Amino acid sequence: MTTNVIVSSSAIDTGILSIARNALVEGVTKTGVVIENYSSAIASVFDRKDTEGRIIAKWYDLDGKEAKGIKLEKSLFANTLMDRDPKFIKSIDADGKRTHTATVDTYWMRVKIASGYVPKGKLKGSNDVDAKTATELKTMINRILGAEEAGQECHASTILKALKEQYVILTGEAYNANK
Repeated sequence: MTTNVIVSSSAIDTGILSIARNALVEGVTKTGVVIENYSSAIASVFDRKDTEGRIIAKWYDLDGKEAKGIKLEKSLFANTLMDRDPKFIKSIDADGKRTHTATVDTYWMRVKIASGYVPKGKLKGSNDVDAKTATELKTMINRILGAEEAGQECHASTILKALKEQYVILTGEAYNANK
C-alpha cells in the first residue's frame, strides 16, 4: 500500500514567511540598540568635557577644527554603508568619488538624535501635549499667513493674533516664521 503525501504550498509559504518575519523583527528590534551604542561611542570620543569630566559641548554641536574628527567619522560611516550595499551610492563622478544617498544622512541624523540632538524645526520634548499643540499652532499660523500672502480671503485671519498669543503662552517665545 502506497501513501501519497501532498505538501501544501501554503504550508511551505507559511514557514518561509515565519522565518523572514522573525529575521526582520530581530533586526528591527536591535536597530535602536545598535544606534544607541554607536551614538554612545561617538559621544565618548568626541563630546568636549571639562577637567572634572562634565560635558561642556556635545559632539553634534562642534564646528570648525573641533568638528574635524566628527566629519571624518561621518565620512567613514557613509563609506562603510556604500561599501556594504551599492543602494547607498547616489552617484560616482569621473574621478571615482562616490556620493552617498539621503538615506545615509537619515541614518546619521538618527545617531545624532540618539545623542540628544533636537532637529531644527522640532520642539524639544515633542512627545508632550504642549509641544505638540505648539507645533500645530505654528502650522495653523503658517497656513493663514500663506493664504494671506497668496491674496486669499480667509475667515481664520480674524483669529491670527490670538493664535500667535497662544503660541507665546505655550512656548515662551514669540512666533517666528523662520524658526
